[in-house]
Amino acid sequence: MIHEEDIFKIGQFGKPHGIKGEITLITQSDVLEETDEPYIICDMDGIFVPFFIENWRYKTDSTILVKLDGINDEASAREFTHKEVYFSLDEVDEDDDLVGDMTWDNFIGYLVSDQKLGELGPVTAIDESTINVLMHIDHQGDELLFPAAEELIISADHDKKLLVVNLPEGLLDL
Repeated sequence: MIHEEDIFKIGQFGKPHGIKGEITLITQSDVLEETDEPYIICDMDGIFVPFFIENWRYKTDSTILVKLDGINDEASAREFTHKEVYFSLDEVDEDDDLVGDMTWDNFIGYLVSDQKLGELGPVTAIDESTINVLMHIDHQGDELLFPAAEELIISADHDKKLLVVNLPEGLLDL
């Protein structure tokens, strides 16, 4: 059985493409390029289900046309429209960059600790409404905001759901 803590979001399905079962995947991730037998995971009525990929091809930099095994017509492909798409953490090389193919909202619930200041609190929300993505942290009942930027993250322990950051001095005083 696949558990939510074992996966991370890589994107979302859009509309079917054509009549042979291809589906548009909107993603910034390149995990499909990094695995020999690619598969994705979708939440199907509350159960995370793996789907093997027959083939895939880029349409644009952020759009991939995906043909899932066993999905052979437009009606079957339509069932995936607007479903979030996940990938297994076990399939990702831990030596890759810290955030890698994860989206920022995968870090909701992670405990954030600063190298100098210590424990700040859990990530409660991600704000992507502006050009600078912000992490919302619950710090002893107060809300802290800081940029969601890979260069601020020292380490990410996905098993313990812990982010260690090095925030610039004075950032939390703003």
